[in-house]
Amino acid sequence: MDDVGLSPLARQPDHVPDAAVYDFDMYLDPALLKDPHERVRQILAEAPAVFWTPRNGGHWVAMSHDACYEVARDWERFSSEFLPRPQLEAMLSMLPPDYHIPRARPISLDPPDHGKYRAALAAAFGPKAIKTRTEEIRELAGRLIAAVADKGACDFIAAIAEPLPVLVFLRMMGLPTERLAEFRVLVHKFLAPGLMDPMESAGRMRSIADAIGEAIRARRDDPKDDLISLLWSTEIDGEPMSLEIMEDFGVLLFLAGLDTVINAIGHAVRHMAMHPELQARLRADRSLIPEAVEEMLRRYSFVTLVRRVAGDTDLQGWRLKENDRIMFALAGAGLDPAHWSAPEVFDLAREDKTHIAFGVGPHRCAGSHLARLELQLLYAELLERLPEFRLDPGQPVIYRAGNVLAVESLPIRWD
Repeated sequence: MDDVGLSPLARQPDHVPDAAVYDFDMYLDPALLKDPHERVRQILAEAPAVFWTPRNGGHWVAMSHDACYEVARDWERFSSEFLPRPQLEAMLSMLPPDYHIPRARPISLDPPDHGKYRAALAAAFGPKAIKTRTEEIRELAGRLIAAVADKGACDFIAAIAEPLPVLVFLRMMGLPTERLAEFRVLVHKFLAPGLMDPMESAGRMRSIADAIGEAIRARRDDPKDDLISLLWSTEIDGEPMSLEIMEDFGVLLFLAGLDTVINAIGHAVRHMAMHPELQARLRADRSLIPEAVEEMLRRYSFVTLVRRVAGDTDLQGWRLKENDRIMFALAGAGLDPAHWSAPEVFDLAREDKTHIAFGVGPHRCAGSHLARLELQLLYAELLERLPEFRLDPGQPVIYRAGNVLAVESLPIRWD
């Protein structure tokens, strides 16, 4: 691989054999930025199921379905706590007593602590609560599509894929919708290269907490009908909610709500724009839309998650050492030919669509019900309100890589 523009090479540790090494920069790999899922398919064909890359400080990558599944579920061997607790406590002790670094609870915790914080979110994101937002989401999707329908073209990300889930989330949280652009900039900064550095990551999370801090404090004193107010009324382990925990929840929800669904939409609408026969089939039979949503999530999974190796262990034939970092790429899990028949094919009739695009195990995405509802309603409105659409041949699709394989710009046209 040409090193120009890539992150520096880290030293190969003694416990990593040459056969385990595959040079891959998850942020800046040129082929990943050109066509991310095709690059993932290439890696699956060329690299071991688990490999070590010298980029971004040096870390392991689990790319196969079985390896991703194992890492995601086995929290005792692969910890979600970015630093060992003694090291974290030592780092925190050096900070001023009134300076809090958000920890994005509960995803930054392992069981059993993880469970008591996740329970606080369960009611707000359960199927019954999410279903009440159906008409709000449908109306917003219809309004966004109607605003561009007569123009014959748009950047689908900027016009529809971004504002729909972000506005829904901001309304749920009780955050000011007029700050959408500002909040999206913060998300992009958080997901930029450098996230591997604990201090850099801490600073970025602090910036997000500061941006939403006024709203969090305001709901403590003047509760409204929103998620922030609901969380303030929740007890954790019998103790009343604290400002520190609210900041932790706020950062987690901010990052999840302001980025993930956008990219699920972007990858799926790109696919539909390239396949008019699929558009025709879904227009003819809207009952297939839920099946299409699941197959899109499988075919275009896009999140890469990080774990810390809790103790020396073996994985897919390699010896991993305590405190090694391992990233598991859900895009690889969805495209692994060892698990799926013809995984590159979008197949509405695929018998087994049991994907892990929302993760698996204790950290499975709590917002999956909301995501599915948004995707199903948007695709239905899109196919209802727009004629056959296609990629704009004069403008490229632009991607961003990293922990999320994101569609930054998706120019489409229709007659």
